[in-house]
Amino acid sequence: MNRINCIIKHTLFQSTLTEIELLEQDRVFCLHDLEHYLSVARIMYILTLERGLNLQKDIIYATALLHDIGRAAQYKSSTPHALESATLAQSILKDCSYTSNEIDAILQAILSHNKKEQLSVLASVLEEADTLSRNCYHCKAYNECYWAEERKNKGVIV
Repeated sequence: MNRINCIIKHTLFQSTLTEIELLEQDRVFCLHDLEHYLSVARIMYILTLERGLNLQKDIIYATALLHDIGRAAQYKSSTPHALESATLAQSILKDCSYTSNEIDAILQAILSHNKKEQLSVLASVLEEADTLSRNCYHCKAYNECYWAEERKNKGVIV
């Protein structure tokens, strides 16, 4: 897990996380903070274990930690967050000793995690965990949320 701690401690990751926090300080909807990233990672790992999928734990965590770090660019310039997240992730992953194959898989999952058709198991698990990490059923802004009704997480799944 040294590579995961490398991501969390990476200057670019830290500065982007801080920037998103500032930009979301008045946000009433779900936040894109470290708690969200770690929730997504843990849920991805649980889904992987329950389904007997062949996904490495550090790939799961790297994908989850980096999937939304492009949110600041989206807020400031309407750049799609997945695109910016992939750009930032590539630099961080290289610095944290991920191989080119691992980087390609992670970037592909990040780029497609909000699309209807995910191209990989990793992207599909990311999308599902991203949704399951949200407590829509207990959200004060439920009626104002832009998420489609069928995408909202309406209860605890066990």
